[in-house]
Amino acid sequence: MRLPLFIANRYLLAKKSHNLINIITWISILGISVGAFALIVVLSAFNGLEKVISSMNNRLAPDLEIAAAKGKTIDLAQFPLGQLREIQGVEYVIPTITEDALFRANDKQHIGQVKGVGLEYQEIERLNEVVFGEGDLLLSDGDHDFAVPGAGVAWCLGINAYNPYAMVRVYVPKRGNASLMSLENSFNSDVLTVRSVFSTEQEQDEKLVLVPFSWLSELLEYEDKANNVELFVAPNADINKVKKEVKAVIGEGFTVKNQQEQQETLYRIMRSEKWAVYVILTFILILATFNVVGSLSMLMIDKRKDTEILKAMGADNRLIHKIFMNEGLLISVAGGIIGLLLGIVVVLLQQRFGFVKFGTGGNYVVDAYPVLLTFKDVALIFATILVVGCTSAFLTVRHALRKSNSSNQ
Repeated sequence: MRLPLFIANRYLLAKKSHNLINIITWISILGISVGAFALIVVLSAFNGLEKVISSMNNRLAPDLEIAAAKGKTIDLAQFPLGQLREIQGVEYVIPTITEDALFRANDKQHIGQVKGVGLEYQEIERLNEVVFGEGDLLLSDGDHDFAVPGAGVAWCLGINAYNPYAMVRVYVPKRGNASLMSLENSFNSDVLTVRSVFSTEQEQDEKLVLVPFSWLSELLEYEDKANNVELFVAPNADINKVKKEVKAVIGEGFTVKNQQEQQETLYRIMRSEKWAVYVILTFILILATFNVVGSLSMLMIDKRKDTEILKAMGADNRLIHKIFMNEGLLISVAGGIIGLLLGIVVVLLQQRFGFVKFGTGGNYVVDAYPVLLTFKDVALIFATILVVGCTSAFLTVRHALRKSNSSNQ
């Protein structure tokens, strides 16, 4: 152990001549511990919330979404669908059409979006996990086509997925110069039976209805056209590698987005909130280090005789500076480690047992507050504590030594 660190450690553990210095030192450690504890718990809570929201959104979202860089549609006759299916890791390549629509059922109506998807949607396991009603996600049984509305749309229209006679009429705008004088001349419409309903997150549930791609293509009078091409990859596939290969196959003129890029605004808001809270709690941590400043200042006064003895033995100001710098870092590190350990234990217990609940009487996606501990956050908080502690100790010791030297001259 280096001499400055050894002496600083003795100063931290040894009893001081004035008990007030011991009290302030422990208050300093406690203050930093509370700041570190709050940081790790709050950041873990934001991680957990982001994970829950992502899982809800990403169940229905494709792993990769291809869209035209210019214009609204993709010409499927010239698009390399076959080459995309040959890329290693790609399981499904599904053209889709999305259009604003009016829905009617049970003398009720609702405005939302209708999405035409390939029948391969029925085979994707994670999509069937969000469906309830008569079996899995059902778009067609070979003889009949079916609609799969979101739970919010079904509620607005009074549709019961367990009712074998439940039906919904879909209205979409006619292409070309449609007449605005009547509903029949302005819109194309058709009726579909409802056998199942999906439920993911509120925004999608309240506006989206899934229908077969061929049915909607005919209703919209599209010919070999699609708005997007969705790719679903194997669970163990490297999504970034697949994305690069997809870009190489389709060339310029198209955009390829992963799940986070598809929900870019949502993820940006969540991360902005997380880092805003981090900055606020860091300011609180900085305020807690004022106790370290007071503790160091009083300790340097208390150990003035010791420093004079060290100088008489040949120690220079640099060594004295290092001793009290290490003292300040030890206080910060001790407080940081205690706070982080307590916070990690609390977060892990919440992850495992879910002690803190949302409450009773509500219809929540999860029962307990979601938390997620990451090594990145632990490292960031510890680095923050080191930077704040080192800066406060450096400024305090430098100021005190300058004042001491000027008074001795």
